Order: sequence, then C-alpha cells, then structure tokens
Amino acid sequence: QVQLVESGGGSVQSGGSLRLSCAASGVTFGSVHNLLAWFRQAPGKEREGVAVINTGTGATSYADSVKGRFTVSRDSAANTAYLQMNSLKADDTAMYYCAARNSLYGDIWSGYPYWGQGTQVTVSS
Repeated sequence: QVQLVESGGGSVQSGGSLRLSCAASGVTFGSVHNLLAWFRQAPGKEREGVAVINTGTGATSYADSVKGRFTVSRDSAANTAYLQMNSLKADDTAMYYCAARNSLYGDIWSGYPYWGQGTQVTVSS
C-alpha cells in the first residue's frame, strides 16, 4: 500500500526559500520504473505539474515556470523526495502535492494513482 506524506510548507516572503518533503511508503525508490512528481494547485486554477524525478536514476523534469528556481531530489535510503524552492514568487502560492506512479510510459504529468494530502505554500509579495 502506497502512502505519501508531504511536509515543509509554510509562509514566506517573495524571494525566500522553502524545502518540501515527501515521505513515501510502499514505493521502491531504487526502481527505475517509479516516478515521483510534485504538483501544485492554486485556488481557482487547474492543477499544474511542477517537477518529476525518476526514483531509480534520479533523472528530473521541470515545468518551465519553475526551471532554475526549483530542484527535485530524492534520498533513497530515507524513501523521501524533496522539492527545494528558491526565489519564490507570489505566483508560487498553492497547495503542493506529491504523487507517485510505477510506469515510465505516457505523459509524465499524468497517470499518477497515488497522492499525498498536500502542504500549503504561501508567498507574500
């Protein structure tokens, strides 16, 4: 049974940084077939994929809106993924979710059956 638990959200001023964590159980971090992704959703907006990491190879992909500011990583020993967010902007304000899937096929921003409960990030300008 897969369980994902996010933490690390909070309130920060524009230009600040936060690091989100996603503690995963039931996900084999050494497997090259597993993807773990970060999504976000702001009130009144559609959910947006932010970053993806292959838990086995460490390969990453990012949305254009966060490239150069956000970094996704994983600690296989701890079965935890992280999202380091720097140079935060007011537009980054959203609920952030981690999600996991055990397939490499198809669009990397869809097809995630496992989701955490989310952690709120609020950036004030």
